Amino acid sequence: MKTRTSRTLVTVAAAVALTLCACGTAPAPPTPQRTVPVEPLRIGDAATDTVGGWLPAGVTLSPFDVSNPIVGWLDPSLLTAIQDAADAAAADRIDMRITSGWRTPGFQQRLFDMGVQRYGSVEAAREFVAAPEVSKHVTGEAVDIAPVEADMWLIRNGSRFGLCQIFANEIWHFELAVVDGRCPPLRPNAAG
Repeated sequence: MKTRTSRTLVTVAAAVALTLCACGTAPAPPTPQRTVPVEPLRIGDAATDTVGGWLPAGVTLSPFDVSNPIVGWLDPSLLTAIQDAADAAAADRIDMRITSGWRTPGFQQRLFDMGVQRYGSVEAAREFVAAPEVSKHVTGEAVDIAPVEADMWLIRNGSRFGLCQIFANEIWHFELAVVDGRCPPLRPNAAG
């Protein structure tokens, strides 16, 4: 994994936009081989690491790219569900990509702070970005999907894999949430 310096960090607007939209696509990868994530050495203090979980604007990952902590450090059940869904989507000619997955608490705090700056208050920011202590990305229990065609496919088919869209204002954000074969009602946003 390459070390990213502060010179390569995205601007405030681009970082927030990356978390708020499923944008960018990449060419379809060759048929992936499933591998078991290997727990890499964690460098630095996760609570203060402001880049752990960051991807440059327009970059997406395969659900099978477990060498990247964004994918490899997802909860194993979520990772399996996303990989199974990606296989099924590929059969329907849909290329499912990950725009965000696991994040350090420090990076999530940075995103939240940028949201406060952008939206003008903690209350407004909470509608779009969760604080680190409640973010499912920090625990590896949430994944953001792209492109929009994959989001729509997963909204229609995700419950077969236990995957549900959680927030009405985020069609790209999915978690394992199926109860009795059904997804729960959508919450209006991350605050509600």
